Amino acid sequence: MAVGWARDGAVQDQIDSTVEDGVNEARRRLQQAGPSLAECEECGEAIPEARREAIPGVRLCVACQAEQDKTQAHAAGYNRRGSKDSQLR
Repeated sequence: MAVGWARDGAVQDQIDSTVEDGVNEARRRLQQAGPSLAECEECGEAIPEARREAIPGVRLCVACQAEQDKTQAHAAGYNRRGSKDSQLR
């Protein structure tokens, strides 16, 4: 069902585009060169074998990675709907 001037399926296209952007952003952050480290670059703690196998090229322990994730700026979503309501949120 189209809403306003939008064509049928436009809402799903917007959802798909937002999800695709999120996946691409996550993949970009995961692309790291080289082998996984046995010890964290930041604190020197041992990185568990399971983490090294699960995330190729891992360089930080879980605690340091969590801290780094907090400090990274989260990309603000695009206002794909273009409605006044979505601009006010």
